Amino acid sequence: MIEGTILLVGSGRMGGALLEGWFKHGLNPVDVIVIEPAGRGAVASCNEHRALTVLPHVQDVPSDFHPDIIVFAVKPQIADEIVFEYASFTASQPVLLSVVAGKKASYFRHHLGVEAAIVRAMPNTPAMVGKAISILYAAPAVSAVQRRVCEVLMGAVGKVEWIDDEALMDAVTALSGSGPAYVFLLAECMRDAGIKAGLPADLSARLAHATLSGAGAMLEQEIAEPEVLRKNVTSPGGTTAAAMSILMAEGGLKKLLEQAVLAAAKRSKELAD
Repeated sequence: MIEGTILLVGSGRMGGALLEGWFKHGLNPVDVIVIEPAGRGAVASCNEHRALTVLPHVQDVPSDFHPDIIVFAVKPQIADEIVFEYASFTASQPVLLSVVAGKKASYFRHHLGVEAAIVRAMPNTPAMVGKAISILYAAPAVSAVQRRVCEVLMGAVGKVEWIDDEALMDAVTALSGSGPAYVFLLAECMRDAGIKAGLPADLSARLAHATLSGAGAMLEQEIAEPEVLRKNVTSPGGTTAAAMSILMAEGGLKKLLEQAVLAAAKRSKELAD
């Protein structure tokens, strides 16, 4: 059950996914206000939850509304234009939960006050189907109760893990934040390779998607470590072994993914700085 009053700033893909997850976990629509310049038509949840309040600007928020949580779910490119407008809410000491990529806790302290209770979160796009993994970092001013509140909010769209060192967020962003794109690229490559091997395009796509989904389910159930699962599929001298001789060769998939994750982490740090 999700309780408390929430001010959600932004209802794009991630903001919208969070909102849907909260409603599924019992949030009362009257306890949340969404700030969305595009209006109600841009908020999918409005179709089912007529009591949901959507306002175009923070200045339109009623003066007697004192949110327990302010959730920032906007693109980092526009954060500079809007975050400072929420400084007036900090007097009531809400917890500030940010899913804005690349913006450090110090960024929000600069705009909202040094005593602001800030939790920084990095979810990924499987939040749209309730299968996210979200990494959270809490600034020193965040209380134990506020930590739990943020964990419940992010837990509505998937798993939650905490880190104590905010500097790890760059690596988190590179691995799990950008990670779905790596998997989608693998799906593309498997589909296209199947077509080249002679499969009809639609069948090749279904096989690739189902294989990745099934293998992911095995990993999620923690049947065994990935190395063990791989070896279980790879019979000596068999078809999988022939494939592994290519993928695991020097400069193969392992090396490419390492380079990709390190490049993403480097870029994350550059953007944050």
